[in-house]
Amino acid sequence: MIPIAKPFIGEEEIDAVTAVLKSGTIAEGQKVKDFEAAFARYCGTSDAIAVNSGTAALHVALLAHNIGNGDEVITSPFTFVASANSVLFTGAKPVFADIDENTFNIDPECINEKITPKTKAIIPVHLYGQSANMEKIMEIAEDNNLVVIEDACQAHGATFDGKKVGSFSTGTFSFYPTKNMTTGEGGIITTDDKSIAERSRMIRSHGSKQRYFHEMLGFNLRMTDIAAALGLAQLARLDGFNNARIRNAKYLAEKLNKLKEIKNPYVDSRCGHVFHQYTVRLESNLPRDEIASLLNKKGIGTGIYYPLPIHKQPYYRSLGYDDSLPVSEKASLEVLSLPVHPAVNKEELDTISSAMQKILS
Repeated sequence: MIPIAKPFIGEEEIDAVTAVLKSGTIAEGQKVKDFEAAFARYCGTSDAIAVNSGTAALHVALLAHNIGNGDEVITSPFTFVASANSVLFTGAKPVFADIDENTFNIDPECINEKITPKTKAIIPVHLYGQSANMEKIMEIAEDNNLVVIEDACQAHGATFDGKKVGSFSTGTFSFYPTKNMTTGEGGIITTDDKSIAERSRMIRSHGSKQRYFHEMLGFNLRMTDIAAALGLAQLARLDGFNNARIRNAKYLAEKLNKLKEIKNPYVDSRCGHVFHQYTVRLESNLPRDEIASLLNKKGIGTGIYYPLPIHKQPYYRSLGYDDSLPVSEKASLEVLSLPVHPAVNKEELDTISSAMQKILS
């Protein structure tokens, strides 16, 4: 089986984790501080605050910006549910704006339509490894005095106009094993705002700056030194991983371009796409799920990200969401992701393209 995703772990990572285990300091310690400093440098921000998941990063970032009861946060319905759930965790209300049909990212024009006096923040999701239109989103935020929290959980190293995602405002990243880099489980918040950094550190650690002195309500959302050591080794290789993804995506696109039944991923000319997922779009009359099943039977892993937009999820329906978001709803029926991660080789890419040609011929 050619898997849809695979963590790329080598001797560097094994040695780094082993050294931490031998040191006896395995909870949050110096390795976490080192990882935070390295990731901040990589993104071009003054601070990074490591936590134990991407969901925690979103949750903490929202709380650090004092978002809570009575507030509304505009985000995409076409993403993993954590993007919206993190808003609910704070007591605020997620409001969904439809997506751009080419990039699958939130449409800035649709954001404008959703702003009310209760709107306090926007969470753009850099889906599949491509940045949302941060120029327009930041303009909207500035014009309406809104906070922007970037959900960059799928976009480590991605850029917009040469600037790394996570550095336009407050950024959040995930290090789940399927991501472009991993710490096993983990997440991080990036910011240039010292007050947001300080509040984030307190929220992740029981509301405390000094041990046993608690100034606010907080949680235990800390990263371990084990995870941070793995992250440091992965971060050193991230650009190489991303370059392999980009090469694989380009090669697969060239192979699949002749197929009229599918649309290869659109890359905005202002974006440095890092292809967390290589997501094609099938013609609406094609049986997407059946095609995925046929590929799986041929030993090719696939992914459907995401088969049901958040506003259509049973829990959100129970909360009263009944939005009509036609672009997201149509995309959810047509997208199919194919393997392009660093472990995929040229022979396997040929196998994928050949299988697609046979199935669609």
